Amino acid sequence: MISFASKDLIDLVMAFLWPLTRVLGLIAVAPPFGNRTIPLRIKLGFGIIIALIVTPTPPPFANADALSFSGMMILAQQFVIGLGMGFVMRLVFAAIEMAGTVAGMTMGLGFASFFDPQTRGNTSAVSQFLVLVATVLFFSLNVHHALLLALMDSFKSIPISTTLQSGFDFHRLAIWGEQIFIAGLRLSIPLIAALLLTNVALGILTRAAPQLNIFGIGFSITITVGFLILAAILPYLSIPIENLFQQGIETMQTLGKSPPHQIP
Repeated sequence: MISFASKDLIDLVMAFLWPLTRVLGLIAVAPPFGNRTIPLRIKLGFGIIIALIVTPTPPPFANADALSFSGMMILAQQFVIGLGMGFVMRLVFAAIEMAGTVAGMTMGLGFASFFDPQTRGNTSAVSQFLVLVATVLFFSLNVHHALLLALMDSFKSIPISTTLQSGFDFHRLAIWGEQIFIAGLRLSIPLIAALLLTNVALGILTRAAPQLNIFGIGFSITITVGFLILAAILPYLSIPIENLFQQGIETMQTLGKSPPHQIP
């Protein structure tokens, strides 16, 4: 008859509970897994399946009582690490949303906003369109596989520690936040430049023909030019978006490594 001691049973539960907490932290934030339209049961079931796969892989660690202060702090620590890793990929989609928002406002579609179930706020139509394109590329390029692989590798680079020293680099995570503005501006520059030239041309036309009602035709021209430019550059957006995904995965993989020291 097989028998288990209470200590062995607690060790098994802890070996599963702590990786599960980190996995659920990532799923709660990282798109598209963290989308609010996905039922909570599906997220929890998916997290349990991933945790069952990950549980045998982490290196051995000293066990602690889950009900003790140290055990609760480790539980919170793993959840924060998962949130941080998922936040990296969330910033990638935030940069794409920003590019769509800037492009939509330049086109004159700032008023065309819809309810976004992910952020529970209003976003522009162009922004939602680019996010849908990025989501399709996310799955077609197997970025979700790379995301889960980076999560599994994190248990080696950021091991579960009972000393409350996670080794998680929050500074690198903060630096990654600047990609929202850098990548968002780079993705929207072609459309902004084309519409800038269009507005300059309309200004010259107004000066040449003052009787022309610029407010009557300017709005329709900028929207038309904006959609034409968006359709023209859409096939070329896959490469910068793919590079952005790759940078996000690399950032997730290096969150457990200390940044190089800079010589003043």
